Amino acid sequence: MIIEQLYTGCLAQGAYYIESNGEAAIIDPLRETTPYTRKAQKAGATIKYVFETHFHADFVSGHLDLAQKTGATIVYGPNANTNYSVYLAQDGETFALGNVTIKVLHTPGHTLESTTYLLIDESGNDYAIFTGDTLFIGDVGRPDLAIKGELTERDLAGMLYDSLHEKIIPLADNVIVYPAHGAGSACGKNMSKETTDTLGNQKRFNYALQAKSKSEFIEKVLDGLTAAPAYFAENARLNKEGYEPIDQVMQRGSQSLSPDAFEAAVNETGALVLDVRNAVDFAKGFIPNAINIGLNGQFAPWVGSLIPDVTQPIALVTPAGQEEETVLRLARVGYDNCIGFLDGGFTSWQQAGKEVDTIESISAEEFATRWQPHNNVAVVDVRKPIEFSDEHVAGAANMPLDTLNDHMTEIQRNEPVYVHCAGGYRSMVANSILKARGFQNVVNVEGGMAAIKQTNVAVESIVNN
Repeated sequence: MIIEQLYTGCLAQGAYYIESNGEAAIIDPLRETTPYTRKAQKAGATIKYVFETHFHADFVSGHLDLAQKTGATIVYGPNANTNYSVYLAQDGETFALGNVTIKVLHTPGHTLESTTYLLIDESGNDYAIFTGDTLFIGDVGRPDLAIKGELTERDLAGMLYDSLHEKIIPLADNVIVYPAHGAGSACGKNMSKETTDTLGNQKRFNYALQAKSKSEFIEKVLDGLTAAPAYFAENARLNKEGYEPIDQVMQRGSQSLSPDAFEAAVNETGALVLDVRNAVDFAKGFIPNAINIGLNGQFAPWVGSLIPDVTQPIALVTPAGQEEETVLRLARVGYDNCIGFLDGGFTSWQQAGKEVDTIESISAEEFATRWQPHNNVAVVDVRKPIEFSDEHVAGAANMPLDTLNDHMTEIQRNEPVYVHCAGGYRSMVANSILKARGFQNVVNVEGGMAAIKQTNVAVESIVNN
């Protein structure tokens, strides 16, 4: 028996490859199929099943393409109504995979169809559970994403409590927990950086499993939940209804466009120019109105949070050699309408003599010389509210990046606005958005709060005031 976790840091997502005696199963695959088919081919195994724990909201799953290419059966648990052919398993049903068995445990709560898969080894012992978004390491799935009709988040939280206590907690302590996500995912609020653990440790240390009653569990799980990213509902719909084959998406998005062709395509389609270079390079020069979301950060989740329409045509500016990677990472979260990339990158745009914009970017030390309490310098902090509460520049305004569009009327246009985050990634994203909205006096503070704290700029805390 082989179990391999294929973890993708950008999405904080774990897919799983299970193999026994020439047969393989994939659990919660990402959209690209090659990593899974290559493993099976190398081992001389046949992919028999694709098991889905639920309709994922934070990424588009690869179940349809994988089934089409391998002939594998797509398996969902109870209550999963789809627009394509699947096998709907019953609670307690078992599937033979080589010399091991996979048992279906219906665990509603995160969503109504949420299902945990119990792996029983060759000796008939419970070996591991693949919990999807039902149980994480250090957390449980949020119960506010699948509210329908009269069903409330409290109802779903109650279901989740029952699922955990009736189906998972009774299992042996040595059973291994393999969740769908780790720290950084918006599917929970307290996930560990660890991506696997024993169930016994989770019984002892997972805050949600410490609740002494259902009512206490509901209060703990619902407390502190932030708004779900805007793209979640659309990704869940695509996973339920189906989507365009990944090969077609990749072929369309990987078209190389000369500067003239790129400019014409943007004008014709109304495409958003997405520049995925790092913040330093972007600040030095970029295509006017381009938005910067760097590949070197939490790229896909930020795309999903800041570009509300997944059907929006997108034209790419990328570092050399990262064109196809960018198209794929967009497709993972349902942004399939990429129309091509700028051949030769931004350098070719400059060489063609086309218009270029820049963003002033200064060191924290330079910021300190400009900032004085009596100067009334406008400072915008785009970190999360909890980060801002812990410590912030005195007099700064907190406008979290994912809600920046809601604060446009609060930002002055005639005087410089100094924008920072924790380290520099989010602030450049914010500055690019502000520039595209016509704010010409934005200034990026390099190094963010980490660097500002090393200067004499006054820092305060909401807790202490």
